[in-house]
Amino acid sequence: MSVRINPSLLPDLLASIQQSRQNENAATQELSSGRTVNNPSDNPAATAAVVLNHGQSGQDAQFLQNISTLQGRFQTADSTLSNVVQVLTQALSLGTEGANSTVSDSDRQAIATEVQGLLTQTVGLANTTYQGACLFGGTNVNAQPFTLDSTTGAVTYNGNSKTTSVEISQGNSITANVPGDRLFQNGSGSVLGALQDLYTALTTATNMPAAVTEVQSALSQLGVQRVTYGNALNQINQNESFLNQDKLNLSEQENTLEGADLSAVATNFAQAQLAVQATLSATSRVLSQKTLLDYLA
Repeated sequence: MSVRINPSLLPDLLASIQQSRQNENAATQELSSGRTVNNPSDNPAATAAVVLNHGQSGQDAQFLQNISTLQGRFQTADSTLSNVVQVLTQALSLGTEGANSTVSDSDRQAIATEVQGLLTQTVGLANTTYQGACLFGGTNVNAQPFTLDSTTGAVTYNGNSKTTSVEISQGNSITANVPGDRLFQNGSGSVLGALQDLYTALTTATNMPAAVTEVQSALSQLGVQRVTYGNALNQINQNESFLNQDKLNLSEQENTLEGADLSAVATNFAQAQLAVQATLSATSRVLSQKTLLDYLA
C-alpha cells in the first residue's frame, strides 16, 4: 500500500504560516501604536482623511500661536494705557488744584514740577516694549517712538502711523497695533500735548481752565482709543475658544479614523497566535509523514 501526499499541501501550509504571521504582526503593531492605520496601505481613504486632518490641526496650531502672541501684546498695551489713564487723572487733579486762585506761586510751581514728572512718566509708558518690540511706534518697532527734550519739554514722535494685521483664523485677520501718534498725540485730545500745556499754564499762571479742559479731552480720547484693545482681546479670546474646540474635534475625528479597538485587537492577536501554532503543528505532521521513496529505500 502506497502513501500519497497532496503535492500542493506544503506550499499551502507555508502560505498559511506567512499569512498568520502577517496577521500577528499587524495586531502587534496595532496594540503598540493604538492605531489601526500604521501604513497608508492599511486604509488609503482613512490615510487621506488623516492627512487633511493634520493640515487643519497644524493651521489651528499656528493661529493659536498668533493669538498667544497677540494676547500678551494687547494685555501689555492695555495695562500701559491703564497707567496712562491714572497719570492723566492725577494731572487733572493737580491742574484743578493749581487753577485755584488761593494757591500761592510757589505751590503752583511745585505742582508744575509734579506735572513735569507725569510728562516724563508718560513718555516712558509710551515707549513700552513687549518681547523687545516697541508697542506704540506703528510698524517701526525697533526704536523708541517718543523722545523727550528735557530742556524744552518738547516730545518728538519717531514712529509712523502704519498698522499691521495678523490672521487669527481662516480668512479672519485683526489689527495688531495702534500707532503712538494716534494714542498720545491725537488731534482730538493729545495726551502729551495736554500735559505740556498744563505744565506751561502752571509755570506761567495763565490759561489754567483751558489747560485743565485739555487734559479732560485727552483722557476722554484715550478712553476711545483704548477700546480698540478691549475689543481686540474679546475677539481673539473668542477665536481661541473656537480653535481649541476645533482641535479637540479633529483629535476625536482622527481617533475615529485610525484609533484601534484594543479589546478587539487583543482578540485578533490571540487568534493569530493560535493560527500560527496550529499551522506550524500541521506542517510538522506533514513533514514527518513518510513518502513513497521512504518505502522504496
